[in-house]
Amino acid sequence: VASHPIAGKEQAGPAAARADLFHGANWILTPGPQTRPDAAEKVAALWAAVGARVRRMDAAWHDEVFATVSHLPHLVAYALMDGVLATERGGERLRFSAGGLRDFTRVAGSDPVMWRDIFLMNREPVLRALAGYQDALERLAAAIRDGDGAALEARLLQARVAREELANRS
Repeated sequence: VASHPIAGKEQAGPAAARADLFHGANWILTPGPQTRPDAAEKVAALWAAVGARVRRMDAAWHDEVFATVSHLPHLVAYALMDGVLATERGGERLRFSAGGLRDFTRVAGSDPVMWRDIFLMNREPVLRALAGYQDALERLAAAIRDGDGAALEARLLQARVAREELANRS
């Protein structure tokens, strides 16, 4: 039964284990046409028993959703660190960073091999998510380039409201 825990940390291995990791977390089941209903129910019961909220989702929709809300943020975090390091005296610049860069790039501390495999296995949805992100960056760049403070502020406000809703969601 294909399934995906929506929980984790950037650390891996036994030292990073937490007893409550799945408590209250979404656990997505993506049963296919060959999945026996009784098998899906057993897997759902197992994850519900450890406190997860079991949800069912079509596999293709799962890949699109998680390309946007999980894979893209990891890709962007890796790219931001790569971009900073590629600037003139990038390593020196990092010494001046504070919480913003550290918080934004926390997930770049994840296992690069695992994320390489995820990005390549979910290639087309990841590329679509990346194109959407590039479009959003271009809209911000255009507002800055054009000196359009109203458009820039509107986009920033829209993002802040969405972020507040995300932070307040349980």
